Amino acid sequence: MKMDVLLGLQWGDEGKGKIVDVLAPKYEIVARFQGGPNAGHTLEFDGIKHVLHQIPSGIFRSQILNIIGNGVVLDPIILKKEIDGLGKFSIDYMKNLVISKKATIIIPTHKLLDAALETSKGDKKIGSTLKGIGPTYQDKIGRSALRVGDILSPDFKDKYQALVEKHKTILSFYNHPLDVLAEMEEQFFAAVEFFKTLNLIDSEYVVNDALASNKRILAEGAQGSLLDIDFGSYPFVTSSTTMTAGACTGLGVAPSKIGEVFGIFKAYCTRVGSGPFPTELFDETGEAMRKEGNEFGSTTGRPRRCGWLDLPALRYSIMINDVTQLFMMKGDVLNIFEEIKICTHYELPTGERIDRLSFEISDLDVKPVYKAMKGWNTSLKGIRDYDNFPIELKDYVSFLEEQLNVPIKLVSIGPDREQTILR
Repeated sequence: MKMDVLLGLQWGDEGKGKIVDVLAPKYEIVARFQGGPNAGHTLEFDGIKHVLHQIPSGIFRSQILNIIGNGVVLDPIILKKEIDGLGKFSIDYMKNLVISKKATIIIPTHKLLDAALETSKGDKKIGSTLKGIGPTYQDKIGRSALRVGDILSPDFKDKYQALVEKHKTILSFYNHPLDVLAEMEEQFFAAVEFFKTLNLIDSEYVVNDALASNKRILAEGAQGSLLDIDFGSYPFVTSSTTMTAGACTGLGVAPSKIGEVFGIFKAYCTRVGSGPFPTELFDETGEAMRKEGNEFGSTTGRPRRCGWLDLPALRYSIMINDVTQLFMMKGDVLNIFEEIKICTHYELPTGERIDRLSFEISDLDVKPVYKAMKGWNTSLKGIRDYDNFPIELKDYVSFLEEQLNVPIKLVSIGPDREQTILR
């Protein structure tokens, strides 16, 4: 059996949580492979809206085992709040949630470092969520981080204090205040004690044994491919590998064990924080798109930047992930437009037109070249079958399939499970 992978193809916020929840009944295991509490996966069903940050999106299905893999960075305080929030749903998290002992822990001073480093950048801020993600991954790569398994060690507090002292040296350089640290540590150690009661495992064995037993596994990504540490719009990226390759390193699975790759994209584009965004709209069209799509960060609440769909960027993400199926999200947000535009090329300052993302594109003032299509300009409420879509929406989907050369197997026309149309 091979493991399927689901990931975002843009700058995050594509709607991965909803689709994991929709696909989950087909799987026995859902596993998060990277990112941390900077993720915000929103699920809506039965009139309930719930946002998950670290817990896999299969948690609302009692028959599914949810794994937090080794590639994730975990905040014990936020995880405890998330689990507490599941109480009203009567979810048996001791049965269907397990955590890799090799996952890295976010400690309080990581958050202070995040704030200090972001402030020091001035107007060159990258738009960090200030959750301590970047500094935690830095310590991981620098081989000084703490991992989940360390909390079971009798000398955990000594290891913790050694890391804190290292952080304090850096914080003193930035003159960053430490007055909130004591309160943060009180919460942290209380959460660590709760953490010890959870199912902490060697997840790579669990995943590979499951594949050997022909169990179906869905690997769930966070953020988006254009935020990948290597292939995103560096330095305006996240600190992890957000693409298919990250599912291998973040769960301990060989590349030959990857099956279907589901690539999720919005029918338009959004981005939170700084960084290049060629199709960004600064006019009333962009504001209408933001309002109609309720485009505000589920983790930070920040307004998202909005723009038309970018095909060169989307093709790039499809290529580096070897996407086998596409899922188009939030098609209903375009209901309000009489005309819809799609970026097919970029025009460089020299006048040359290109249809690829190059290394230099982050530094160049590129102009999007658009194809205009007639909008459907009507509500999609109540539609539950693709055949009943307006012809203009079908034309939009067909044009994208033709341009991207990958089948669009699903179109989402609303936040609820029921508003998910399979083709």
